[in-house]
Amino acid sequence: MFLFILLFFAAATLCFAYISGRYNENYWKKRNVAFASKHKVLGVFYDFAFNKKPVFENIYEIYKEHRNEPVVGIGALLTPSLCLIDPTNMQYVLATDFSSFNHRGLDTNESDLLADNILFMTGNRWKLMRQSMSPLFTSSKLKSMYYIVDKSATDFVEHLKTNRELLKGDGFNTLSSFCSAAIGAAVFGVSTGSIFESPFLEMARKATKATVPNSFKIAIGNLSNRLFNLLDLKLFSKYEPFFIAAIKNIIRKREQEKTKRHDFADICVALQSAGNIVDKETGLELKPSDEILSAQAFFFFIAGVEPTAQALFATLVELGRHPEYLEKVQNEIDEAFKMHDNKMDYDIVMNMKYIDMVISEALRMHPPVGFITRRCIKDTILPVGNVKVEKGTRIMTPIFAVHHDEKFYPEPEKFIPERFAPENKHKIMDIAYMPFGKGNRICIGNRYALVQAKAGLVHLLRNFNVRTIITNNGPNYIAHPAQVRFCDVDIEFIPRSIPN
Repeated sequence: MFLFILLFFAAATLCFAYISGRYNENYWKKRNVAFASKHKVLGVFYDFAFNKKPVFENIYEIYKEHRNEPVVGIGALLTPSLCLIDPTNMQYVLATDFSSFNHRGLDTNESDLLADNILFMTGNRWKLMRQSMSPLFTSSKLKSMYYIVDKSATDFVEHLKTNRELLKGDGFNTLSSFCSAAIGAAVFGVSTGSIFESPFLEMARKATKATVPNSFKIAIGNLSNRLFNLLDLKLFSKYEPFFIAAIKNIIRKREQEKTKRHDFADICVALQSAGNIVDKETGLELKPSDEILSAQAFFFFIAGVEPTAQALFATLVELGRHPEYLEKVQNEIDEAFKMHDNKMDYDIVMNMKYIDMVISEALRMHPPVGFITRRCIKDTILPVGNVKVEKGTRIMTPIFAVHHDEKFYPEPEKFIPERFAPENKHKIMDIAYMPFGKGNRICIGNRYALVQAKAGLVHLLRNFNVRTIITNNGPNYIAHPAQVRFCDVDIEFIPRSIPN
């Protein structure tokens, strides 16, 4: 009996796979759209699920194979899915026709409280929450909180000098500790006894680690929202008790304080004091509960630690590989300290041109996010190729592939910061550079991430030289391009004599 059930299940699975594959292929064939025939059912997520091959690499292969097509159809579980190839179509999906493509592509379960944040929110709920959170990352707010980020960076340097075992190896995790301390202090106003051993940091590492269960959930969510919800999959439920309690505590303490820090906690207090958030156009109301505000905090913290650490790590690895560029950066830093009496502020750091160039080039080569996904919410037509896109179609924009397209970047595998020199920036298509995404759903904290990364680089390279070392013990994650491409290297900090 058991053998019969097993054989029946296997036959049913094969039958479903065959039907799904034929459906996907015929769907796009009828619309005169090229189809990536490898893995007709699971598409770019097949190798991700079974061979631990990053999705962005699978998309990159499809992009190169179909470089002359405007779009290419890819396999998914009975869900029409497209990979964009032509830059005009990318601009159309991410910005021009935002009203048709404002959905991130994944519907989380209502009981997954920390997933109810602006990354996954949709429609007017997303708009209301983003508008409420945007004041946290204005230029004036970043400028006012810079001294906190700067202090975190100087404290980090002293931490490295005191704990010299941190100078060689495990660079990514070491940089993560700085990012955690900086965003914890600047955005949330929290610190612990040892800010570089925070429980928040440990949570961020676990939440973003590409484990088999996490990879499975992400793959299912991107292949079929219906199946994701049917299985009642949750992304962050295990972190709810700790994180929601922590944010509640921060908000309650801030309510009792008389001083204003103009950070996340102050925004939470103001929102809760004002009552429900209301969309004047539709009448939609959103209650700023502790839980939903904790979800926004969770997203800001995760996004402020992992991607920023990746940007720092990628930049330092490339500078360690190219000492001629490292020297130029350090000369710029030393000159800035000399001209400003050994003091550093927001305006000084943000006006350092060469630091901006090397970070921009590192983010081009090693973007923290290799692709972004959208879901079509109403029928529309892509301009190049006249491709009809029906409601429900999943769209993938291949960021890593675009960043490594020689059409946009000659010799794309070479680290050439001069690409982003002020006199050269106009040569780069706007859609050809999108390390933080593009359009209305661009990362809300992208400016903060750059400020934090630049502050870290200024103080690190003022006090240390950096060398890239070969190792088999470097970062071994499969979700992010910056880490995947550095699985065999690490960085070493070498104390440097500070010029007078």
